[in-house]
Amino acid sequence: MFERIKEWILRGIDKMLSKSTIEEALKVKTAVSDEMDRAMQLWLKVFTNNAPWLNKDVTSLQLGASAAEEFARLITVEMKSEVTGSKRADFINEEYKKILELLPSNLALFNAVGGGFFKPYIKGDKFYIDFIPQTDCKPLKYDNAGNITSIVFSSQIVKGDKVYTRLETHTLQGTDYIVENKAYMTSGYNTSILGKRVNLSDVEEWKELKEITVIQNIERPLFAYYKVPLSNNIDTKSCLGVSVYHKAIESIKKADIQAYRLDYEYESAERSIYADRDALRDENGKAKRSKIVKTLDIGESKFYEEFSPALRDEGFIRGLNKTKQDIEFQCQLAYGTISDPQMIEKTAAEVNASKQRSYSAVSQMQKSLENALKHLVYIMEVYCDLYELVPDGECEVSNEWDDSIIVDTETEQRIRLQETNVGLGSKLDYLMWRYGLTEEQAQEKLDRIKKEREENEIFDEE
Repeated sequence: MFERIKEWILRGIDKMLSKSTIEEALKVKTAVSDEMDRAMQLWLKVFTNNAPWLNKDVTSLQLGASAAEEFARLITVEMKSEVTGSKRADFINEEYKKILELLPSNLALFNAVGGGFFKPYIKGDKFYIDFIPQTDCKPLKYDNAGNITSIVFSSQIVKGDKVYTRLETHTLQGTDYIVENKAYMTSGYNTSILGKRVNLSDVEEWKELKEITVIQNIERPLFAYYKVPLSNNIDTKSCLGVSVYHKAIESIKKADIQAYRLDYEYESAERSIYADRDALRDENGKAKRSKIVKTLDIGESKFYEEFSPALRDEGFIRGLNKTKQDIEFQCQLAYGTISDPQMIEKTAAEVNASKQRSYSAVSQMQKSLENALKHLVYIMEVYCDLYELVPDGECEVSNEWDDSIIVDTETEQRIRLQETNVGLGSKLDYLMWRYGLTEEQAQEKLDRIKKEREENEIFDEE
């Protein structure tokens, strides 16, 4: 029983409710194509190391998860975001900072499956938030701008051998916002089916929820969507985002298989000694034991032969590294991010181009995240009004990003230096920018350089 539960916990995350299950239960038509639904299931399985090509021999190198986590790191490194402008803003900002602390780890999963939702709620007088990957919901309607206006979220709670599932439908109709809740229960640790309809009150955590709630004077949905802003070649008509590694699936599969072949090469070439069993007895006639010795019963007591073949690992390693570079290109990561940086057989121009692709992709993701965070603060303001938590006031969201991630600093430095040399900028400004100096520090540095040059000129004359 314990092993069964353990297996369910480890694999439960990649079991999502199918669109047909939700459509049948709610008698609705989802706005997700079969192709997109299957793709999201695959992306999630790759992220959780349950890809269909894996088995007891072929294990995951976790390249998909590594790409998703690297983008999450690049997006949020040195990120600063706050809400300012009033006492209400100060109250929201305190709660907002707690939410931001949880962002990086959840953002990795969102990058893996194509996007995710921030859905805040109030408990007492505190804000909490559900980070929901888009695999755990199904959009129902979009507006003309491609914004989701109706969606079904699914959440599950396990109690003993029973799985309780709640389908929460959000719909924005004009300025009316309708939230509907329905609960289901099934047995046997099966998270992919709904089972029979039950009351919300049957689950302690849901007993205070209403089946239907209508909120008036709402301008935007009470969920914020972060979308991975890459081109969708799975379903060109879909408004959902795609995984950061959606173009690299076949290469990730190839890399996992290649890694298995490399491991097998080491295993099959392991040094061995073949000998007749009588050749391995001591003076008392007892058989000697050894990890590398394999005994044979051939009747020749002096038979003793060493097996030590030459390794062919170099070719396997080069091939695996080439596949990793293909993954970097397909994911818009810079060369050397997951491949061996010492084995980059690329020109300087190709390496710089890969960095620029990465800068551009990260910049677009930061813009998508910034829009989602501004929407999140709007929702928090709505709840401040609904629950009368704090008086009305101005709320301004500011975001600062680490420019070194989205700007090619080598190119920027070269341009600034050229401008300084032709008189379009001052040496003082260049030193302040290049080394992060104050105006006074930069002037001291210039004076010191000038003095050293004058002393060297005097020395040369002598």
